[in-house]
Amino acid sequence: MTIFSKIIAGQIPCNKIAESDKFIAFLDIEPNVQGHVLVVPKLEINKIFDVPDDYLAEMLVFAKPIAKAIEKTFDCKRCGISVIGLEVPHAHMHLVPINSADDLNFTRKKLNTTPEELKKVQALILEHL
Repeated sequence: MTIFSKIIAGQIPCNKIAESDKFIAFLDIEPNVQGHVLVVPKLEINKIFDVPDDYLAEMLVFAKPIAKAIEKTFDCKRCGISVIGLEVPHAHMHLVPINSADDLNFTRKKLNTTPEELKKVQALILEHL
């Protein structure tokens, strides 16, 4: 069972942004930039392109209003999307407010965020969702 499956099952808390019967979105606790959200299918599948076609299409539709809320919340040129999938063996996508391609650089140092900071970011995104 992955850490994402434990979050989905409610065994580990998260700063939830949205949830449906098929997906959950929550703040990354080690974000590249403020407002970095993970979108995770509730199916425990390792690789994004192993997710069934209809489910994968629905994942983007689920992510769209979250991306729009991120763009309204943060001073950014757009909400970027990235699929890396190396850190947790459970398919997921990253929604990141970006001003340059470097904001999607996953090899750079992550932000240190406190639970209080995450709560504030969560509230700000939820206001625009």
